[in-house]
Amino acid sequence: MIRQPSSVAPPREAPPSFAELFAAQYQPLVRLAGLLGADDPEDIAQEAFSRLHARRLRDDRAAVAYLRAIVCNLTRNRLRHLRLVRLRRPDPPEPARSGEQAVLIAEEHRELLAALDGLPRRQREALVLRYWLDLSEREIAAAMGVSTGSVKTHASRGLAALAKALKEDV
Repeated sequence: MIRQPSSVAPPREAPPSFAELFAAQYQPLVRLAGLLGADDPEDIAQEAFSRLHARRLRDDRAAVAYLRAIVCNLTRNRLRHLRLVRLRRPDPPEPARSGEQAVLIAEEHRELLAALDGLPRRQREALVLRYWLDLSEREIAAAMGVSTGSVKTHASRGLAALAKALKEDV
């Protein structure tokens, strides 16, 4: 005698409760987030469970796949966010100077300006245009109305005179 398949389906397992799902899947989701590169994998796993709890799934058996998808998306979003933050991060502020350091720098500037003031006009012009305005030799020559060779001569002689004047002050 051949048995006919019964029309009664075998009983399905009841889906796990939220607490059981959390206990079984939390650590694997933390590992998944960590392997995907998250710097805060515990937070991502907790956020995934929070989103699952706020949403009702039609099929409770899809909860694990849903959690994995959330972890992947959250990790991707956080990494993208961190990359943008690092690109837009402002430069760190310069360290604060002490009072003594500020006085020494001001004194050095005063000495340099006094030595620069003692140079002949053409040498002073060549050095100011070169080092304060950062102009090229060609641009300096045009501004001063001289040849580039004259600019080189004036700058070289001006630097030598500044070095001599600043060494004498020390």
